[in-house]
Amino acid sequence: MQKIKNLAYLVAMLLVLSSCGEYQKVLNKGSVEEQYKMAVKMYEAQKYSKALRLFEKITPSYRGKPQMERIQYMVSQSNFNEKNYSLAGYYFDRFTGNYPKSSKREEAAFLSALSYYKAAPSFSLDPTDTEKALASFQKFIDRYPDSDKLGEANKYYAELRAKLEKKAFEIAKTYYRTADYDTRNYRAAIVAFDNLLSDYLGTKYKEEALYYRLKAAHDFVMKSTQRRKAERIKAAIKAYDKLKRSFPESKFMKHSNEMLAALNKEQEQLVKS
Repeated sequence: MQKIKNLAYLVAMLLVLSSCGEYQKVLNKGSVEEQYKMAVKMYEAQKYSKALRLFEKITPSYRGKPQMERIQYMVSQSNFNEKNYSLAGYYFDRFTGNYPKSSKREEAAFLSALSYYKAAPSFSLDPTDTEKALASFQKFIDRYPDSDKLGEANKYYAELRAKLEKKAFEIAKTYYRTADYDTRNYRAAIVAFDNLLSDYLGTKYKEEALYYRLKAAHDFVMKSTQRRKAERIKAAIKAYDKLKRSFPESKFMKHSNEMLAALNKEQEQLVKS
């Protein structure tokens, strides 16, 4: 029994070595047609990195030819399966543009967005792929409203939007937290919170954003010169009014009332001076 197992293992190894030798021979010295056939063989065997090496070599020879549609799709799918997600997103997107009549166009459009989604890092890092994914899913949703992938696309879109929403909120808070070291960041924080509230209507961060916007406006007043205080006090009181109108029972109201009292006191002193 052991001899049979050893023989089977040896045969398998010989087949693997033979296959590797054949691949290297075609890769280095094969004709374009042989390389195309080997690339397809590697793709169908799920050996995507090997397939990509061959596709890279033959692509210039097949530009403008009927096989190019299949090649470009397999290149896109191979990159996806190799987890080269940014590249996959790019190639799937190119496929949809180059082959608008392809039966695989809808699938490629979804996979382009999904690739950028998978490439997107956490909310605190570079949002480039997140923004690409968001735009790609929006395009897919608009273009294919009857797709069986619509529910999945909407789910990913909402998740990506929440990621950017959180990033916008954290950026605004960072401006506020660093304003002690650079008073220009009070203004930057106010603008950032305003942008968050206008870009993400109904955001779950609205109450906290309005509170921090008031804090930034209040602290900005306290750090301002006398000649700048009047206009900044008015702006801070408006921020208080907006918080109170939107969340009259806010958990931040006690501290907000204290800030309002301090602002009114500053205003009274300005009138007297």
